[in-house]
Amino acid sequence: MSLSRITSAQNPRVKAAAHLRDARHRRKQGRIIIDGIREIGRAVAAGVSLLEVFVNEEKRAQLEALPQWNALSRCGAAIFELPAEVFSKIAFGQREEGLAAVAERPRRELDRLIVPAAPLVAILEEVEKPGNVGAVFRSADGAGLSAVIVAARNADLFNPNAIRASLGTVFTLPAAEAEPAEALAWARRQGLQIAAARVDGAVDYTKIDYRRPTAIVLGSEAEGLSPLWRADDITAVRLPMRGSADSLNISAAAAVLFYEALRQRSG
Repeated sequence: MSLSRITSAQNPRVKAAAHLRDARHRRKQGRIIIDGIREIGRAVAAGVSLLEVFVNEEKRAQLEALPQWNALSRCGAAIFELPAEVFSKIAFGQREEGLAAVAERPRRELDRLIVPAAPLVAILEEVEKPGNVGAVFRSADGAGLSAVIVAARNADLFNPNAIRASLGTVFTLPAAEAEPAEALAWARRQGLQIAAARVDGAVDYTKIDYRRPTAIVLGSEAEGLSPLWRADDITAVRLPMRGSADSLNISAAAAVLFYEALRQRSG
């Protein structure tokens, strides 16, 4: 594999990649930045178009020993080797693995989302923290969900924190971005049973029949779900809380609900 070398942090490619940590620049460039060998490998496997790959020269040897490295040599991206101090300008804090990639932003419109018969879909309404979004994707992937819809006014599915927390499953799991009202309308058109997780829910989460085509809806930790999800055709479900806290972290609540659905569907 032929690598070009960049030695200056002022190099335009390095500066443009570093700017992709900011949502405004991701929108402006139509690009995203991906950190980590697993995450980049899953992006490539999902057909994401890599444009540039940056390698920390101090970690190149150990990266080349990994099976995912071969996929990078075939992806068609320009590959650059950087000194550690230059690579740090685009790296992901203390977790950096010595590899980062710039890619075209994948399209994730709701009208392009295809789900199987009897789907199990998660809808996340206005979840603010990208790390929580990524963690929900990781649980959804593990529990075999059909898709995840990020329903938010300023959805940013490919925030670097979301990508990293998901271990790259934001690329491999069917997903879409939409306004909350659009997500609700889509679920109704699909004929899905809608189970909305609320602290004041009237139905225990284990009493829902998740073997039916179902959408599980979760809201932000700060605000919960909006009134949009209080319609008569929506079932409000609750997780029992035996201590002083009234709710779980959204990623923990999502895991409980997803794996209950998996238990029922596997029975």
